[in-house]
Amino acid sequence: MIPDYRQTDKPTTAPVKLLADGMLGRLAKWLRILGFDTLYDPSLDDHALLRLARAEGRILLTCDRELAHRRGAPSLLIESTDLESQLRQVIRDLHLSPDAAFSRCPVCNTPLEALEKEAVRDRVPAHVFRTHTEFSRCPHCDRVYWSGTHRARMLELISRLQHPPDP
Repeated sequence: MIPDYRQTDKPTTAPVKLLADGMLGRLAKWLRILGFDTLYDPSLDDHALLRLARAEGRILLTCDRELAHRRGAPSLLIESTDLESQLRQVIRDLHLSPDAAFSRCPVCNTPLEALEKEAVRDRVPAHVFRTHTEFSRCPHCDRVYWSGTHRARMLELISRLQHPPDP
């Protein structure tokens, strides 16, 4: 079971490391977007997941009740199939704060690095180069990121996660 991160009303400042099981790929991607170190490898079986979580001090996120209750690594049983509900649960139960959004590669989990605009001239569409000033790059998979039109929808979700509606 997971340590009780809910003993205080303050979000944890310690970097939490997560590991999502094979059924939680979309959740893993969004946790990365929110800035949380989240590993995801759908090829890992239950034993490999537990070994990896234990070896790297990661909290295992799983929809599998049996896996969540196995000994050997802290885990969090994800209760919903709805992405926003899943994100709310992880943030609530692990007492996290998504203050580092857009700081990790959503594909490979590597922290992003800022790039000078000129460095992306030949790597992004001409319109993007003309209309944007801030770019980042994943040093592992070499993807380039900028604030595209979809970012507004992403920021809306992040706002809802930070300010949940009254029950």
